[in-house]
Amino acid sequence: MKASIRLVALFALATLAAPRPTTAQASSPVGRWNATVKVSNGAIEIPFDFEIVAAGAGIRGHFFDGEVKVPSTVGTFAGGAIDLRFEQYGARLQATLTGDRLEGTYDRGTRGAPYPFAATRASAAPKAVAGKVPSISGEWRIPVSNARKEQSWRLIVHQTGAAVSASILRIDGDTGALTGRYADGVFHVSHFSGARPVKFDLTLKADGSLELVQNGRDKLLAYRVTDARVKEVGAPTSPTQFTRVKNPSEPFRFSGKDLDGNLVSSTDARFRNKVVLVNITGSWCPNCHDEAPFLVELFRDYNKKGFEIVALGFEEADQLKNPVRPRAFVKQFGMPFPFLLMGEPEEAPAKLPQAENLNAFPTNFVLGRDGRVRSVHAGFASVATGTVHAESKTEMKREIERLLGEAVPQTR
Repeated sequence: MKASIRLVALFALATLAAPRPTTAQASSPVGRWNATVKVSNGAIEIPFDFEIVAAGAGIRGHFFDGEVKVPSTVGTFAGGAIDLRFEQYGARLQATLTGDRLEGTYDRGTRGAPYPFAATRASAAPKAVAGKVPSISGEWRIPVSNARKEQSWRLIVHQTGAAVSASILRIDGDTGALTGRYADGVFHVSHFSGARPVKFDLTLKADGSLELVQNGRDKLLAYRVTDARVKEVGAPTSPTQFTRVKNPSEPFRFSGKDLDGNLVSSTDARFRNKVVLVNITGSWCPNCHDEAPFLVELFRDYNKKGFEIVALGFEEADQLKNPVRPRAFVKQFGMPFPFLLMGEPEEAPAKLPQAENLNAFPTNFVLGRDGRVRSVHAGFASVATGTVHAESKTEMKREIERLLGEAVPQTR
């Protein structure tokens, strides 16, 4: 009898001492999150929206670029740990769920040191704003001076009450959608969609200018396009006037191996007498990710009419040896045209010596049926730029249609 009592007591003690499933272990990470990453060795915190959804037996994560979702390729949740792969960026998000908080790292692979990551579950509604919200909606000019000899950038702002979405457009592309709200006299906007993390504090000044403080340090000024002071600011560089070819009368040449090791050259039969878009790109380049769906759209619409695309990829040395990220980039967007491994990004001018001032990713050379360059387009304006994005797509389509309408040359 005493032995039985002793066994029961020991069992009870063991039960009390054993770890019990916590709420955190039993909960799910599925839902919307207010997330941050820390950059510049942890000195700067970038806020952004994040989402986790159920996907079969696993999960999937989504970054946001405005209304555009950037999905993970693989995802698991087990034992309170999430593991999300963004293979198109060569990146991996790992975090532990504790209650309503996620903590971990965003590993960028060959692109640099990991970012510390944290998130809390998103609240149902934003806080109300006291007082009148100033209007900064519209287009602005930002005076700049840089190595590319740009004189100004375009700032495009969309506003609904206290909510703001903006984008800064440079010659190589834009910042993506900078989203946020007005609070305490300042519009706080930021962006992180798996790449190019940045935040800005925008303050409307008494003289009508807009002060932009980037990552809490660097200050810029912007003026509305209707402001008389814009006359003293140089115009934004035209995307079609930035990069040129030295001799437009000679055919444009390229040669490189695709992801399967096959040699692809401008003299191949598939390009003969075709209108060809030669895309200078890289899987590391966020603006190239913005552009990729449009290239696929162009190929789908015009390939049967005599149009081809070839992507010349310039990657880091590690990716040239083992092109895991370029393969995932091609797969993510379903690119049906060749992707050639050409060299490292800084080698682009030497690999394509016919070009002048080739230093923007992406850049597109548009070739007529005779193989000569008819135009060059630097950069890409993403969906975040609104009408600029729509107009640039329309312009490219018109040019391709015009070139397709030209007669096939008798000799080449």
